[in-house]
Amino acid sequence: DVQPVTTATFNDLDRTRFESEYLPAVVARDILEANDRSAEQRLAATKMIVSTEQAVPTVLGLLVIGKTTRDFLPGAYVQFLRIEGTEPDQPVVDEALIDGSVADVIRRLDEKLVAHNRTRVDFTAGPQEQRTPMYPPVALQQLTRNAVLHRTYEGTNAPVRVYWYDDRIEIFSPGGPYGEITPENFGTPGLTDYRNPNLAEAMRALGYVQKFGGGIAAARGALQKNGNPPPEFRVDRGYVLAIVRLAS
Repeated sequence: DVQPVTTATFNDLDRTRFESEYLPAVVARDILEANDRSAEQRLAATKMIVSTEQAVPTVLGLLVIGKTTRDFLPGAYVQFLRIEGTEPDQPVVDEALIDGSVADVIRRLDEKLVAHNRTRVDFTAGPQEQRTPMYPPVALQQLTRNAVLHRTYEGTNAPVRVYWYDDRIEIFSPGGPYGEITPENFGTPGLTDYRNPNLAEAMRALGYVQKFGGGIAAARGALQKNGNPPPEFRVDRGYVLAIVRLAS
């Protein structure tokens, strides 16, 4: 994720956003106030550009503070569909192409997930009504953010796909397991590896990742507590598909 994108230039980065949003998230205020580095030095230190001598945006820079990210990383978006039914060929009642910086993508995707996540109300289980969401928000956040974080941004124009059916949600992430992770050990508690380690750190600094390597475990726990089945994973060398199902 720190490879140079030679078709992009220094002016393709939103430096105002970098100074007002990203830097305060990764550098303490007193250090920032005492820091007399140039814009190029700050961008190079945070790996948004290759170096002060080579002010070419990196993949990380375009994902975090790119003005028009998809002009240079065509697959850097999420395709969201709400399908009325249980099969792909059934009517689509809501769709969205969600792009922009990684923070914009996560925020807008969260809004879609909240909008479609209905709450079940049970008046019979006790003296007070019980309200339960169809899917626990924490699980959906963890799995969709994992898809954005761990996907490959090279060699494919495929987006992350989030398809919401009547009985399940499918979350497709381009790029299979990476490094120490294999189809056989995928999802093993405590075992993790990062295709995009600097993007992982950026998402942590921005508050979108709380604990490295804990996303799947958190999703499993939230689903169990909510009464949903455990998440299912179909793992191939070229993709990871997570499936979350309604409670029976």
